[in-house]
Amino acid sequence: MPHLAQLNVGTLRYPIDHPNIQEFVENLDRINQLAERSLGFVWRLQDEAGSATSFQVFPDPMTIVNMSVWENANVLKQYVYLSDHAQIMRKRQQWFEKHDGAFMVLWWVPEGHRPTLAEAKQRLELLKKNGETAEAFTFRKIFAAPILT
Repeated sequence: MPHLAQLNVGTLRYPIDHPNIQEFVENLDRINQLAERSLGFVWRLQDEAGSATSFQVFPDPMTIVNMSVWENANVLKQYVYLSDHAQIMRKRQQWFEKHDGAFMVLWWVPEGHRPTLAEAKQRLELLKKNGETAEAFTFRKIFAAPILT
């Protein structure tokens, strides 16, 4: 059964060690642990410290990413919109610049596959270029998981 991968991109208003985003940084571990304990969670991108904020994917060093894999769209939606994740992200305008265009992308991966950042960036570019397709989509239009043989 395929799993759902997601990439989320945000451009910080301040450097990661700036006092104006201290609340965001202080909640990262808690929110990441919440994800890991959530029904349907499979995997998340993290460095040796357990965070994804150190990965440099885009030219702007203030742009950070979050990437994870989930069993399906329903469990990811549950985590994103109905857990403490939603409460903390209500403050995102304090910490992140407003993004022009797509800043999140979803795509199906084979069970056991761990997407690379290059793969995720390519999916985001596909979404920006082509709009929502079976290869790159958002919660607005979730495409059915492919049947893998």
